[in-house]
Amino acid sequence: MSSPPGADRALAHLEVEGLAAGYGAFLVLRDLSLEALPGLTVILGPNGAGKTTLLKAIAGLIPRSGRVRLDGALIDPGAKTSDLVRRGIALVAEGRQLFPQMSVAENLELGGWLVPGAVRQSRLEQAFADFPRLAERRRQLAGTMSGGEQQMLAMARAMMSGPRLLMLDEPSLGLAPKKVDEMLAIVRRIADSGTTVLMVEQNVRKALATADRGYVLERGRVVAAGTAAALAGSSLVRQAYLGKGSTPAVAPG
Repeated sequence: MSSPPGADRALAHLEVEGLAAGYGAFLVLRDLSLEALPGLTVILGPNGAGKTTLLKAIAGLIPRSGRVRLDGALIDPGAKTSDLVRRGIALVAEGRQLFPQMSVAENLELGGWLVPGAVRQSRLEQAFADFPRLAERRRQLAGTMSGGEQQMLAMARAMMSGPRLLMLDEPSLGLAPKKVDEMLAIVRRIADSGTTVLMVEQNVRKALATADRGYVLERGRVVAAGTAAALAGSSLVRQAYLGKGSTPAVAPG
């Protein structure tokens, strides 16, 4: 995975403090604080814990209170999605949300709609270099591709905006085990190329084997945090998500 244009910029650091968010009068997240440092941070937890709500709140898709900072600069709760994209934040939502009747190339070009044409063309060429399978299918309709190919396209489209912070919601959802490994390897390469990644993932074991650090959410609150290795060895995570016996508690990190 080649570094995107502008990868020589400082690596993105996201800080979330006292976040509350939900749907209407129903709060899913309450007083939640966490950060995404350069590298790959994974958010774990059971269904209904608030993982997707967290990403939507950061991305400005639902109302929120609390403070969200990117590199120390506050992000206004009312900021438009286009404003966040300009600041270097991109979200790949669960379900991919591609345009099924448009080609691979057309979907990618839409991902770069905020950047000048020459930059968009350069990033399109880079996307095909980073995702050779998409290059082979550049004229194919997105809706006719396999689930794994569609997920690749969704991530490549997000990278067309040149994000410094990439948020991923369940990138391995619905994929065969071999495809899960391939997808998480791509996410790891994106993080290693200089894009800070915040990922929600249900495959706990493989996510922790791939990530640098992580958080565990339950009922809208952080119940554990640490390095990926520490979380994988913690009694809370092993008993609740990995089905193993008790081991030493998670260390901070």
